[in-house]
Amino acid sequence: MKLGVICDGISRDLKHALDVMDEFSLEYAELQFVGDTEVGDHSSAEIKEIDALLRGRGKPVSCLSRHIFAGTTTATRAGDEEHTKHMDALKRVIEMAQVVGSPLVRIMTQKKEQILWGHNGAEKWNVAHGAWGTMAPMIAPAVELARAEGMTLVVETGNGTMVNSNYTARRLIDELDAKDALKVLWDPGNNCWCHELAFPDGYQEVKNGYLGHVHIKDVQVDTPRATLEVRRMGEGQLGPLFAPIAQALRDDGYGGVVSFESVYHPGNGNFEDGFRQCIKVFKDTFA
Repeated sequence: MKLGVICDGISRDLKHALDVMDEFSLEYAELQFVGDTEVGDHSSAEIKEIDALLRGRGKPVSCLSRHIFAGTTTATRAGDEEHTKHMDALKRVIEMAQVVGSPLVRIMTQKKEQILWGHNGAEKWNVAHGAWGTMAPMIAPAVELARAEGMTLVVETGNGTMVNSNYTARRLIDELDAKDALKVLWDPGNNCWCHELAFPDGYQEVKNGYLGHVHIKDVQVDTPRATLEVRRMGEGQLGPLFAPIAQALRDDGYGGVVSFESVYHPGNGNFEDGFRQCIKVFKDTFA
């Protein structure tokens, strides 16, 4: 499979991150922050420098991952000030993607409302009425922009966002009739927070043409205590599921990139140390 890493999980110094990628034979670079600047905020000159560096090192870009729509709420509406700010950022990221040759641009969704649907009384007393219905109209302009620009968006399954499972990601894509321009960025570590079993349940939701990109990390969630622990890969609750996930991706001919998300540190705050402790398991599992 195609393997890569979110570069700023190693270092925001892109040259150093690429050196480490070479050390471990990782090919695909996912960009989020380069230097202290989030993708979409670099100048034209900086983008040209980034592009020249990546092409010179033979590192194709898998995805540009800005936090588009992160932090919005069910009160956000297409065309309002908050939405316009995010759409303007999306336009800038798409422009950068076209320069660096990234096939994908990430978007997020609104902050999570906990109960979206219900039955046998819950639909009256417990559901956040109308919350889900605010999302498709907000995301639709982004999909139309992507279509017009020949770009594919990927919506990440976030642990604190309205789309926090493969089920909700697929449902959004279907409601928008956007399978051509919007795919799922599956982060099974994030999905642990809503207790969607990554395999086989989560995978079954996205296997038939919905999956566009994958983030891999290992975690241990304690939802009642509102606590999340990032674990060394293989030592969290996803440990037993990584191998069957990888095999299913191979069997089904997944053509996208599996991107390691280096967000673990061994207690010293150094994420490159965490990367070095996890990367062998990642490669042994997904290569």
